[in-house]
Amino acid sequence: MRRLEGKVAIITGGSGGQGAVEARLFAQEGAAVAICDITNSPGEQVVRDIEVEGGQARYFHLDVSQEADWKDVVEKVLAWKGCLAILVNNAAILNRTGIIGTDLDSWNRVLGVNLTGTFLGIRAAAPAMRDSGGGAIVNIASVAAHVGHNDPAYSATKAGLLGLTRTAAMEFVDWGIRVNIVSPGIIITGLNTGSAHLEPWRRATALGRYGTSEEVAKAVLFLVSDDSSFITGEELVVDGGLRGGGTARRIALESGVNLTAPLT
Repeated sequence: MRRLEGKVAIITGGSGGQGAVEARLFAQEGAAVAICDITNSPGEQVVRDIEVEGGQARYFHLDVSQEADWKDVVEKVLAWKGCLAILVNNAAILNRTGIIGTDLDSWNRVLGVNLTGTFLGIRAAAPAMRDSGGGAIVNIASVAAHVGHNDPAYSATKAGLLGLTRTAAMEFVDWGIRVNIVSPGIIITGLNTGSAHLEPWRRATALGRYGTSEEVAKAVLFLVSDDSSFITGEELVVDGGLRGGGTARRIALESGVNLTAPLT
């Protein structure tokens, strides 16, 4: 049996990048997928791609920063399938401006999508998931939550998601809902294609390469499936060893230093 057979999933940011890859993978695993985004045409194309492969999907317009949109989407998903078991909060935006250069409107815009949007999604979906017999929520953070990333608004929201995830995991455990978080490293998506900051972070990654959306999607699939039935309130870092010491290792390799040699 496929791992998500008969389950209904909401994926935000599902029109492209990691969200679209997750949607296709979930559909292949048997889920009916609600693809939610503000870019309608690409989202509708993902639905068509899934249907061609024999899967089930629908597109729903959703601005995650708007409470009314969340209420409307959850109601429409329940009208479509009658239940809800999975929520993946994938929608996010960047700012790429330092602290001094970040104006308040830009700061609030990033917080509204990345952090408030996830909060609103959890609050809207959790009662429906409870009434459906429980399920799993996965929030998408970033290794930027752990390092000095050059985007203060983005980093702050991703770090905030760590606390929100653990709080939600404890609040909803009695509802049969598990809540976890995935923190990708440097993954090439529509958000960062061509960005000059990518190469230094690749060099700081122990595996020496960028990750793929498929690799992140497989981690998310694990956390929403019953394979992770005893895991809640946890972070799964998918960063190729960046946070684990990749910088020192890459500098050593480029400098010809053998880190495993005996100390003298």
